[in-house]
Amino acid sequence: MHKILTVVLSSSLLLAACGSSSGPKGDSLAGKKARLDSLKAQQEKLGKQITTLQDEIAKIDTTAGSKEKAKLVALSALAPTSFTHYIDLQGSVEAVNTSNISPRGQGGVVRQLNVKQGDHVKQGQLLLKLDDAVQRQQLANAQTQLAYAQDLYQRRKNLWDQKIGMETDVINAKNQVDQAQNNLKAAQDQLDFTNVYTDIPGTVNTLSVKVGESFAPGAQSLQIVNTDNLKVVVQVPEIYQERVKVGTPVKIALPGLNNKEIIGMVHVAGQAINEGNRSFQVEIHLPNRNDIRANQVAVAKIQDYTASNVLTIPINTLQTDEKGKYVMVATKDKDKTVAHKKSITIGQTYSDKVEVTAGLETGDSLITDGFQGLYEGQLITTQ
Repeated sequence: MHKILTVVLSSSLLLAACGSSSGPKGDSLAGKKARLDSLKAQQEKLGKQITTLQDEIAKIDTTAGSKEKAKLVALSALAPTSFTHYIDLQGSVEAVNTSNISPRGQGGVVRQLNVKQGDHVKQGQLLLKLDDAVQRQQLANAQTQLAYAQDLYQRRKNLWDQKIGMETDVINAKNQVDQAQNNLKAAQDQLDFTNVYTDIPGTVNTLSVKVGESFAPGAQSLQIVNTDNLKVVVQVPEIYQERVKVGTPVKIALPGLNNKEIIGMVHVAGQAINEGNRSFQVEIHLPNRNDIRANQVAVAKIQDYTASNVLTIPINTLQTDEKGKYVMVATKDKDKTVAHKKSITIGQTYSDKVEVTAGLETGDSLITDGFQGLYEGQLITTQ
């Protein structure tokens, strides 16, 4: 019987060698893949022949079966669990309320700064003072003109009350008073425009203007950021537009904050695709926390698929041959534990887990370690 085993193995190896030489020629990627698939098929065929011969030998020579050395493996019993798939994207933290402060008038030269970068300010607080010499002179002239107009009006009115003069003189004098009052109000507004206030509470995030420098509209040299209300902004590729909507659960990780994870949901989903990067914008509101800063990086895990009571396997146990995907499981063959190849159908893959939709059952013993190089029917052990 030993001679028969030797002859069969020699013949099989000769056929394997011949078969491997009959595959695609050259060192191309396609050729190498074809030869690999051929060798795997031959390995499986040889494994079956070896197992058959070992069984035949064991029936004749009862001491022969003990000579086969079992391969050490690790097993894991499969049980239903939940599986969730996420879209991992990088975004940034933005403040909902941000104000780039500008003067309300034409601007001017800074004469006084009342804050410094990093200061917390209240709404309506005076931030800086512009040069107001011209505005004060205009105000003084407007006050003088108003006083003159009021005096003239009073004189004309007194004469008219005594039936002296013309009514039109009184009316014109009253119009001059009204005009002077309007001019005075405009001069007061121009003087007030030299005071620059904040329109929101927050922190002075940017302050690049100095005393003696010009501060004009649109300079963007003074910015107030309110970190009481923050959001994460993420650009989502358009291929996920059917999966990511308002209300979609999201996990937010903020690097540098001891991996603290924040659970949230999509509050805003953009309705337009960016033509430049073929994505749409989503926003996730963040809770009020002092350790989160605007413009810091955020890693968003957007949940786009979830299933309960499904079987999952480690992704490294998944193997592929010419017939498709398969895994190695442990089965009982009389009083022995042997390896068995099972073809499977997979679903979603995330991180180190793969969802199995067909081919495996609850209670199957998946070989999670030592499965490399196993053949059908090979003797295995966990000790």
